[in-house]
Amino acid sequence: MELRQAALAALTLTNWQGKAEVLSRMTDTFALDTRQVLAPVAGIPGRPALQWVSPTGLRPRSVHTLEGRAVLIHALAHIEFNAINLALDVVWRFPGMPEAFYRDWIGVAREESMHFNLLNQHLQSLGFNYGDFPAHDGLWEMAERTQSDVLARMALVPRTLEARGLDASPQVRHKLASGGDPKGAAIIDIILRDEIGHVAIGNHWYRWLCSQRGVDPIDAFAALAKQYQAPVLKGPFNLDARRAAGFEENELVLLGLPH
Repeated sequence: MELRQAALAALTLTNWQGKAEVLSRMTDTFALDTRQVLAPVAGIPGRPALQWVSPTGLRPRSVHTLEGRAVLIHALAHIEFNAINLALDVVWRFPGMPEAFYRDWIGVAREESMHFNLLNQHLQSLGFNYGDFPAHDGLWEMAERTQSDVLARMALVPRTLEARGLDASPQVRHKLASGGDPKGAAIIDIILRDEIGHVAIGNHWYRWLCSQRGVDPIDAFAALAKQYQAPVLKGPFNLDARRAAGFEENELVLLGLPH
């Protein structure tokens, strides 16, 4: 199967094992048609049955209890499952990009799958399963809003929502470590390392698209954030991680982040 068609097929699968198996077969030897316009199919995005609530409907629980730690690990696993789907969605949905664009995002999907596996195994070691707790759908809602414009997708998913994950990682790691979960804290270290690379990929292709369209990256970001109702950035910010992911100093200042 052609790479982008395989990504669409993997996206519709409802279980992690199926997605991981397809991703393991999607090597650089796969044929790639960058120009083909693929039609959406039923079942996007594929994922297990979950109990959906609004973000404000998620009740915080103490990480000093077993269930509280499990709720946090479950929330992180949910983010990573969504991230697999988001990367696969980018590959099939947006034709006309350079070949490296699609290869990059398949690589991201593989790493997100590995992250989910680490978190899911840890969640099971605590006596719970993915789907045992409610979840919200904020990540995928932004994917739906930006489905008609690859520039908006790059601006508002990797550069905004996933970059917020870089900011949150130190606090999440501290919560798990202080709650007596060193294994969970170690998984956060792995995820942060890889997510810096994922946000860097988003930054690269965002700037490439801005150059192709002849727009200023900072001005375009402000306009897209307003048009698509992106969440307002709030601290604390992981400036070291953001710099490592390719955010420039003038961006950090102009986007409202402290110098």
